[in-house]
This record gives sequence, C-alpha cells and structure tokens, in this order.
Amino acid sequence: MSSVDLPISPSLFNATLIERHDLSEALSVVRIRPDGGELPPFEAGQYCTVGLPKDAQERAAYPANDPRRLIRRAYSIASPPHRREELELLVIRVDQGQLTRRLWELAPGARLFVDPKIRGEFTLREVPAGSDLIMVATGTGLAPFMSILREHWHRPGWPLQTASDFRRWRRFVIIHGVRKESDLAYRAELESLAREDPDFHYIPILSGGREGDGWAGLRGRAPIALDPPTYRQIVGSEIDPRTSHVFLCGNPSMITDVQKLLEGRGFVTHSKRQLGNIHFERYW
Repeated sequence: MSSVDLPISPSLFNATLIERHDLSEALSVVRIRPDGGELPPFEAGQYCTVGLPKDAQERAAYPANDPRRLIRRAYSIASPPHRREELELLVIRVDQGQLTRRLWELAPGARLFVDPKIRGEFTLREVPAGSDLIMVATGTGLAPFMSILREHWHRPGWPLQTASDFRRWRRFVIIHGVRKESDLAYRAELESLAREDPDFHYIPILSGGREGDGWAGLRGRAPIALDPPTYRQIVGSEIDPRTSHVFLCGNPSMITDVQKLLEGRGFVTHSKRQLGNIHFERYW
C-alpha cells in the first residue's frame, strides 16, 4: 500500500465518452463507446456499471492498477440492445453524489470503466405479448423505458414478416413526472412517436412551476395520470389488471404510492416468488 497518489493506470479503463448533450444545467445524455467496438448482448431495461477514479485521498491507498481506485455506480441504459456499438445514459448531476459529479465534468474523449457484464431483471421477459404497458417514471427513471421502446417499437403499417417480428404490446403509455419543463428528456422523440402511432401515449407531468408559465399539460405528481377519468380521457381505455403491466422507475416514494394504489385495484406486485403485473426499479 502507498499513501502517494500514483497516476491511474490506463489498464483500468475500457471505454470512451464519445458524446454528451446537456439538456439543462443538471441533466445530460451521454454516449459511451466500449473498447473493441461492441457491447455484450443485453436486454432492454437492464443497467450497466460505470467507474471513474475516486478522490485523490481515497485512491492513494491502492496501487495504480488496482480496481479499488475506481468508484462504481449503476445506470439504466437508454439505448436499445440492437445498437451495441455504444451505450446511451441519461445522467442527472447530484453535487453530493460520488460518481455523477465526476461524470458530469467529463468531456468527449475522456476514458472510463464500464463493467462488461450488463445486469437487471427490469425487462419484458415475463410480460405476455399484446399486453398494455404502462411505464411510470420520475426524472432519469425514464431511461430503461426508452431502451424498451426503441428496441420493440413496431411502426404502424410495417408488415409483420417473421414470428419474432410481432408487435410486442397492444398499447404503450409513458408517464413522466419531473419538476420543470427542461427536465423532460427525450420529449421531442416521444411526442413524435405519439403523433405517428395511435397506440403510443406520452404523458408528461410537471410538479413545479406555476400557472402562467406556458405549460398546458398536467401538473402534480406522476400518479395523478393513473386517476381513472384522467387516464381514460388521455389514453381512451381503462387500466385493467387482466390486460395491463405497469412498470415503475425512479423516486421510491412514487413507487410506493403507485404500488399501493394499483394493488387496491387488483394488481399484483411481481417478484421471484410470484408472477405479477407491477414491476419496479428504485433509483436511490
């Protein structure tokens, strides 16, 4: 062990930040290219682990090529599995966060570590084809839903030519709750899909701001979109536990509230011990 902060060994890094697009002062889309040019196979909805050097005082205790010199955190993948040449992540800056602060400071060309093993059970693996999918996200919890949508969306009018080319859902609804309008990541892409596909619905909700700020959409917390009259007016159907699967990602309090709400309507939380139609992934 050494108390001297040796230079970080290049061997600890296996990927390069190739692009970043700042959506606001605290929200960014970053793209990372792995060495070798291709990611291992993964499923839409899974997450990767990213690593960057710890603070100098922390890493000084370890040799230059020791993996313990890196701090690692999990991020849901926003890019689809068929695009294996890069990872796309939706990152929010948290000044108290140990890794997001470092990641936010990187410029294209910076080197970093990405765990070659991609993990996670937050997928459509156990969801029957033809279900109504209702995706409720807060903040960057939107990322895994973007991966799922981009991987499985079938443009209306496209011919279905093979057994694997079936339409994965009957309806797809994204409910995205954020504090302010600039936090609505992927808004243009989602609005475009909603115009093109009558079976896709995008419901953005603001919890901040005030009347007169120009926002014409829903206000409040994300669960208000699940109020039966509101949901029926926007989507044109009911939330039926016999035909629907609900995915929740983001703020734990939102997940708890929606889980309790839906269980009162006959939904069952999915677990390793029982099949259900409420699936969730907490972000902190």
